[in-house]
Amino acid sequence: MFARGVTPALRKLRAQFDWPLAGAIAAIIVIGLVNLYSATRVAPHGLYQQQLVWFIAGFVVFVATAAIDYRAYERLAYAIYGVGLVLLVAVLVGGKVVKGSSRWLAIGPVGVQPSELAKIAVIIALAKIFSGDPMDLALRPWAYVAGALGLMGLPMLLVMKQPDLGTALILYLIGTTIMMVVSLQLHVKLLTIGLELVAGTALFLFKLHGYQKKRILTFIDPSLDPSGAGWHARQAIFAVGSGRWTGKGWTHGTQNQLQFLPEHWTDFPFAVWAEEWGFLGCMLLLGCYLFLILWALNLAAEARDRFAQVVCVGSAALLFWHVFFNIGMVAGILPVVGVTLPLISYGGSSLLTVMVALGLLMNVSIRRYAY
Repeated sequence: MFARGVTPALRKLRAQFDWPLAGAIAAIIVIGLVNLYSATRVAPHGLYQQQLVWFIAGFVVFVATAAIDYRAYERLAYAIYGVGLVLLVAVLVGGKVVKGSSRWLAIGPVGVQPSELAKIAVIIALAKIFSGDPMDLALRPWAYVAGALGLMGLPMLLVMKQPDLGTALILYLIGTTIMMVVSLQLHVKLLTIGLELVAGTALFLFKLHGYQKKRILTFIDPSLDPSGAGWHARQAIFAVGSGRWTGKGWTHGTQNQLQFLPEHWTDFPFAVWAEEWGFLGCMLLLGCYLFLILWALNLAAEARDRFAQVVCVGSAALLFWHVFFNIGMVAGILPVVGVTLPLISYGGSSLLTVMVALGLLMNVSIRRYAY
């Protein structure tokens, strides 16, 4: 009798399981592991094995996130956000300092980066805000905008104090993307963007550190500092260009194996992939990302409630802006701000954050027809 009961349940789960989503995730993970092996074959040693452990942990997190009904996240949205803020404050008070930045909390032998996890907290909190009555949103749009700006602004300020310009920028873009998609009037959206541009200009002039300004100015003209801030961008461009159509072959990229590419296992893995697999390999990887992002937006369109819709949009925004900035800085069209490439870059906190976002997408997908 137990077996007869299990079989229909398994059939139902198999029918509801989002196989295209899982397939796209698996494809990018395989590419990431193949690429990381080549990127760390010479040095640094041990990172590939560590990343395998992180992928196992990420799989557990993905399953757990997908298994819990997303309406539970809606009920706990502000509590999750509060925990995220507490962790960000804890980093500033007693975080581990690496290369002049305090971004990690040491949990035994493991370092966790709360600013990465804050992206999920912001997505869930904004989804909670904009899941209310659409009539109330139409009548009091500025109250919702003020609440949303506050929810995304507070963690941004804490992240900027670490300092971490790249993560703060991603938080801003995720929040702004969500506000541009929800049912706010056009003039409200335009005025909101205008206010954000004014605030961003003031931030650049008065709050950014000297090296952060230098990175942005060097992006405009890499020749301003070819051996310093411009070195990363120049070496990445050389690697991408040398790959041509089919690449130099796996583990045969000279920029990679001879260690000319800086931080090629975290910030510049796409340059490694482009050098070894060429234009065709880049199109394969970008095609996987494009499918994943469009599928997330499709899930948002099919979701049964506004909370799930915003969660899907936020998760799609997280993936899109990470891919956009990482590949943009590798191609030399954006400043180097230390944004990882989802499921490709080495790093535990970044990987877990992406797996939570993907788990939320799977969560919405398997429940979109359940009620």
